[in-house]
Amino acid sequence: MAELLQDPIVKVEMLIRKPVQEVFEAFIDPEITSKFWFTQGTGRLEAGSQVQWHWAMYGATADVEVKEIEVNKRILLDWGTLVEWTFTAQADNETFVTITDSGFKGSPDEKVQQALNSTEGFTIVLCGLKAYLEHGIRLNLVSDKAPYAHIS
Repeated sequence: MAELLQDPIVKVEMLIRKPVQEVFEAFIDPEITSKFWFTQGTGRLEAGSQVQWHWAMYGATADVEVKEIEVNKRILLDWGTLVEWTFTAQADNETFVTITDSGFKGSPDEKVQQALNSTEGFTIVLCGLKAYLEHGIRLNLVSDKAPYAHIS
């Protein structure tokens, strides 16, 4: 009998040595997020809002529907998949961030490839966040991931 496969769910995590309010705000405020992830966002994340995120170097845009916000605890959004950030204060100056991504579409192979891409992408985002918030360094990880794909 054939075994039923579960749809993949991505989970990436990282300790950020900054207070939970600062780490949470880094994802809510596009002026901060643009320092380590996308190049421009059309607005702050608020429950029920719709925003766009732009990656100018790739000519890419994502439409984002903000489903839920729990201040300093959780962000849930839909951008074709369901993405959830959770923020757990470990100490006064430490926050453990968990990002999960689910709801991939297509064939089983396509879902696996999307999950692998998501794992890679959100890992890069967390590494960029860590460098920016902890050390004030903009690593340009998202841009440098695929320099051959930059548009003119």
